Amino acid sequence: MPQRTDEITSTDPATGEEIGRLAVTSPEEVADAVTRGREAFQSWRKTTFTERKRLVMAAREVILSEMDEIALLISRESGKPVAEALSMEIAPVLDLMQHFARNAERLLKPRRIGIGLYALMGRSSKMVYHPLGVVGIIPAWNYPFSIPLGEAVMALMAGNTVVIKPSELTPFIGLKIGEIFAKAGFPVDAVQVVCGAGDTGAALVEAAPDKIMFTGSVATGKRIAVAAAKNLTSTVLELGGKDPMIVFEDANLDLAAGAAVWGAFCNAGQSCSSVERLYVHESVAKELTAKIVERTKLLKVGGSGDDVSLGAMSSERQVAIVEDHVAQFIADGARIETGGVRESDTLFFGPTVISGANNEMRAMQEETFGPTLPIATFKTEEEAIRLANDSEFGLTASVWTKDYAKGGRVAEQIEAGSVCVNEVLYTHGIGQTPWGGFKNSGRGRTHGTEGLMELVQPQHIHVNHLALLPDAWWMPYSSTAVETFRGFATKFASGSLFKTAMLMPQLFRRIFELRGKK
Repeated sequence: MPQRTDEITSTDPATGEEIGRLAVTSPEEVADAVTRGREAFQSWRKTTFTERKRLVMAAREVILSEMDEIALLISRESGKPVAEALSMEIAPVLDLMQHFARNAERLLKPRRIGIGLYALMGRSSKMVYHPLGVVGIIPAWNYPFSIPLGEAVMALMAGNTVVIKPSELTPFIGLKIGEIFAKAGFPVDAVQVVCGAGDTGAALVEAAPDKIMFTGSVATGKRIAVAAAKNLTSTVLELGGKDPMIVFEDANLDLAAGAAVWGAFCNAGQSCSSVERLYVHESVAKELTAKIVERTKLLKVGGSGDDVSLGAMSSERQVAIVEDHVAQFIADGARIETGGVRESDTLFFGPTVISGANNEMRAMQEETFGPTLPIATFKTEEEAIRLANDSEFGLTASVWTKDYAKGGRVAEQIEAGSVCVNEVLYTHGIGQTPWGGFKNSGRGRTHGTEGLMELVQPQHIHVNHLALLPDAWWMPYSSTAVETFRGFATKFASGSLFKTAMLMPQLFRRIFELRGKK
């Protein structure tokens, strides 16, 4: 059946079977959705945290009651094994939901600000946090359930409404998210889902929501940033990665090997935080590589079954990138230790371990987003740090060593938004911690307190509790004023209570001068 231009087709990447077809949401309908979201916001913003918590926890119960059905849908649309649908999508977002449902009120409560010596003048300051309005969420296809659902929950708990544009590769998962919120009892238009490809995402940006949360490629992120700037729409951009793993000679090599295999090959390597560059000290490179190859050969590739470790890749386009990078490694003199082969006429690509890589190779610089693990060596700690930072990306990294002082020291010198010591990849699943990158890996944060603050408008409230006398800095100015202002610069602005006390006679002269001129 031919594809119509006003519809999108969802296909199971493992089998090629059509899952279903959906009408494309027109630009006018996208704009209407944002308008309806803005209208719904006027009442939603007034709900209490207790009510929001009740509804989010109800949505959580919907997921738990339909968990197997949802896991199967995720597996069918994205190609990942059911095991990963459960462990990398459903379980983490359930944890995120309970965390923000229970803690958003505390995290967003008004906060006193210390204002130093101004407090002695009867002043106080505090921060209060207001919701933004409508949050547009444009997630990627690689984690089509956990990313948009988690971001929607955070936005809703902050008092915003949400419009989600799921990837055209996983539209039914997006619709399922909308259905979950509806079943939980959320108000009409608090969460809306619009369907389509890039044009629909562009229409959502053009409709000028109050925030855009985007997950995807650097190229698309740049286009969104340009388009959003026309309306001064703020954005959070979670973009690509070429994440390094550094293994020192004193590391537990068995653990490091297991971590490297999972970090490189989970979700068929289609994670922005996948291990895409492994740097190992030259003295243990041969031993670590052998352990990695041994473990990689145990992995089963397939479309279904509890023992399947690697599912299908998402699309022909993504497989083509992996094939290109593997061919480039070979052409540049690297060696394929295992894998490197695509199952003919399918979207399955075997987990591939590559030795003899170095940073001069093109495929060590470009994001692969597939099941490859190139291995390079280093001699010194300084070289390891330099190699890890030699990238346009900076999302995550990991350091492996038994020397925790060294691990921490190296971690702080790596240019990445999250760095793990003796762990890899999984911190996106910890909703309590922030997620985001340096350099071309993005701008802003999702998750954690930092991510929640992206979804509110901070407001500063300042109060004068002794509103009886004029302020010394008011007009009209005079020689007394100038002398007083010199005192502010030399005494008050020092932060010293003793020096400020010396200013008091001059300050009172100035205030009495102003009172006499009222």
